[in-house]
Amino acid sequence: FLSKQWYQRRVRGKQVSVPPDCKTSIKPPTSAPVPQAPKESPKAPAVTAAPPKENKKKAAKKEKTGQQQKQQKGAQANSAAPADVSRLNMRVGFIRTAKQHPDADGLYLEEIDCGEPEPRQVISGLVKHIPIEEMQQRPCVVLLNLKPAKMRGIMSHAMVMCASSPEKVEILAPPADSKPGDLVTVEGFSGTPDAQLNPKKKVFEAIQPDFLVSPEGHALYKGVPWKINGQVVTAQTMRGCGIK
Repeated sequence: FLSKQWYQRRVRGKQVSVPPDCKTSIKPPTSAPVPQAPKESPKAPAVTAAPPKENKKKAAKKEKTGQQQKQQKGAQANSAAPADVSRLNMRVGFIRTAKQHPDADGLYLEEIDCGEPEPRQVISGLVKHIPIEEMQQRPCVVLLNLKPAKMRGIMSHAMVMCASSPEKVEILAPPADSKPGDLVTVEGFSGTPDAQLNPKKKVFEAIQPDFLVSPEGHALYKGVPWKINGQVVTAQTMRGCGIK
């Protein structure tokens, strides 16, 4: 007991003096071990799983559906628009080649550059009016947004616009400096062309009677000239006739 009291009075730090008679009963304090944080094992990099193919297909299908809905809305908006010339997508074309339709004596089968990545295949009933030599390598005006139609077994994807009378037909001439793909415009009619004319609505049939070649040879719609880049579309020799 006495040795313990003496020890308690004397201790002030880690180094202590211990009387000889207390060596066997009292031990100097030792520093407690400092706990060390457990070492963390390195984490493997996270691996992002590739999206399942099914999800990609669903996303593609959803995108396609959205595009179709936009097209349908556009078609509905245009179907409610007035039937005027702005709904026709008429552009400059260039007839690269023309040959006889293999199954119809009165039809030409033409390849026409319309300013698109690929030329369009077009069938025209011009054999009786224009010699095949005059159908080669020449500019023209084409109507592009008619619904493609099969003519004697071959699809036609546009229509060549012509001055027309019961006695004569000739191809309309775009301005000399125009190029394939240039748009035909008519001042005062600034709507957007239909993506494709609905044949059941007979839009072209409602517009066509107002086409006319003037005494000056200008192509007109309701008395207003057709223009390409500000210049007038003309007929070569015909005057005062319709346009088809």
